[in-house]
Amino acid sequence: MIAKDNAKLRGLRAIKAAILLAKTEKTGVDELTTDTEIKVLQKLVKQRKESAEIYKAQGRDDLYQIEIEEQQVIEEFLPQQLDRSDIENIIKGIIAETGANGMKDMGKVMGLANQKLAGQADGKTISEIVKTSLS
Repeated sequence: MIAKDNAKLRGLRAIKAAILLAKTEKTGVDELTTDTEIKVLQKLVKQRKESAEIYKAQGRDDLYQIEIEEQQVIEEFLPQQLDRSDIENIIKGIIAETGANGMKDMGKVMGLANQKLAGQADGKTISEIVKTSLS
């Protein structure tokens, strides 16, 4: 607030609000686990990306810039994301480990991939790589 960094202030307020909301949900748990906090932050980033795409398509560069700034602030609190080649290598290892040989085994592979890559890759990227690897 003192630094007058409005983008960071908006991002931090969004994080605080989302975490407080997650704590007060019907789970009745006072403390959130690290995994739950990461999922909350990933959800916020995903929302910002989707909103930014909509604003960009509508030609609203002012709102687009706000969403991108908030997304960057929120991403600072997430674990480092893996690049696509690392994700592909991990998924190939999972496919070899499970013996998956077709799209019918996608659910099994996705379950293990989401566990191993939690917080390090988004579900959309994981899904795309699994589909291409199994087909």
